[in-house]
Amino acid sequence: MTKKIGNVWVFIEQEGGKIADVSLELVCKGRELANELGVKTEAVLLGDKLDGCVDTLYSYGCDTVFLAEDKRLEPFTVLPFAKVIMSLILEHKPNILMFGATYKGRELAPRVASEKLAGLTADCTELRIDDFDDKINKQSYTDKLMQIRPAFGGNIIATIVNTWDDPQMVTVREGVMKMDEPNSSLKGKVVKIDVQLDNSDTVIKVIERIRQDKSINLGAAQVIVSGGYGVGSKDNFKLIYDLAEALSGDVGASRAAVDAGWINHDHQVGQTGVTVRPKLYIACGISGSIQHCAGMDDSQKIIAINADPDAPILSIAHYSIVGDLNEVIPKMIAAFKAKA
Repeated sequence: MTKKIGNVWVFIEQEGGKIADVSLELVCKGRELANELGVKTEAVLLGDKLDGCVDTLYSYGCDTVFLAEDKRLEPFTVLPFAKVIMSLILEHKPNILMFGATYKGRELAPRVASEKLAGLTADCTELRIDDFDDKINKQSYTDKLMQIRPAFGGNIIATIVNTWDDPQMVTVREGVMKMDEPNSSLKGKVVKIDVQLDNSDTVIKVIERIRQDKSINLGAAQVIVSGGYGVGSKDNFKLIYDLAEALSGDVGASRAAVDAGWINHDHQVGQTGVTVRPKLYIACGISGSIQHCAGMDDSQKIIAINADPDAPILSIAHYSIVGDLNEVIPKMIAAFKAKA
């Protein structure tokens, strides 16, 4: 007898009634996966005072919203959230469950996976449905979730398949999955959850939450000027900042430049950094590793400046400049300022 495929679930992060972008990105990806499997896209929304969130989830493609509104679920603490999600899993048996790779998702997903004895792949950068032949155990599986992520420090891309009991669980970084435009005409249904908690589930109390904003939000940038190891030094990175300032853009970097200590990790573009889709991406002194290109190759226009005519980055660039960036960048700045 063929096992019935469960639905695709997304854990929704919200604060103050505003849904996190990573959750909406996962709803859109969940809709894509669910369509391929012929099942529904469903969301798990927990918290307090969630008016307006449900309609937003419908507009991005949710068929069903499991809604638990309880003041004990705000602010986020892992024990009550895990208990509510586990009870839902046992009752409804989803096929796939996705979390954002945020501090909430990274704390909650492993606890749920451990309780359910399910597999969990962290920090996925791509998800797709495919068949899988387990040659060691001589078993074949259909319609499994291919969980793709960097491994060994980002040096290879691994495809992981979970053959344990469902749900197949993953965490996904913000900005990796595309967010579709919402459609306010879409509607779904709400399943309200009666939250059953005891004293042992609420022993943790959030006394204070201290926030520190990132120095940069590359995911929202429209113009990015990135520097790689070919820039030569930390001091020489001033050229990258100067060009970004002239173009009213933001500064990005390759992993090699970050590892060299020339710029902090918040600026790193690629599979081990941030995935970006700006209108203009200028790669300066970046060779173009697979990991870096996967994080920026959806940019609308790519300009690459590199002294090596065989650099891989030139093969994906819309415009290539082969030359010394120390000469090219000042000329670009002067030309732009003259035109402006």
